[in-house]
Amino acid sequence: MEGMTPRTDPLTVEVVELIGSVVARYYEEYDEAAGKHGLTGAQARVLGLLSVDPIPMRRLAQKLKCEPSNVTGIVDRLESRGLVERRPDPADRRVKLAAVTEEGGSTAAGLRDSLEFAREPLGELSAEERTVLRDLLKRMLGAG
Repeated sequence: MEGMTPRTDPLTVEVVELIGSVVARYYEEYDEAAGKHGLTGAQARVLGLLSVDPIPMRRLAQKLKCEPSNVTGIVDRLESRGLVERRPDPADRRVKLAAVTEEGGSTAAGLRDSLEFAREPLGELSAEERTVLRDLLKRMLGAG
C-alpha cells in the first residue's frame, strides 16, 4: 500500500468534485441540445451510439447500462419518428440490429455539432494537454 493515496485526501476530494461538475454540466447541455432536436437525453444517447454502427438491441442495453425493455421503448419511439430502423443481423438473422436511418444520422450529426460545452474548454488546452487528459481518463476507466 506504500505510495497509495488515501481516498479522502483533499486533492482527491477536489478532483472527484470537479469531475462531478464536468459530468453534470455535460449532461445538462446534452439534454438541452437533445430537446432542441425533439429528443430526450436517452433517445439522443441511443441515436449517437447507433450513428457509429448498427448495434444489437441487447448490446445497446449493456452499453447504456439499462434493461433491454427500456431500450426497446426508446428504439420504438425513435423508429416511429423515422430516425432508427430495426434490421436482421447478417451474421445471425435471429438477432435484430438497431441502425440509424439517413435522417437519424443527420440528426445525430446535428446534435454532436451543437455540443459546445464539451469542446470549448478543451479548445483552451494544447494538443499535448488534451492527449495527457485523454490518457489519464482512459487509465481511470481501465481502458489504457
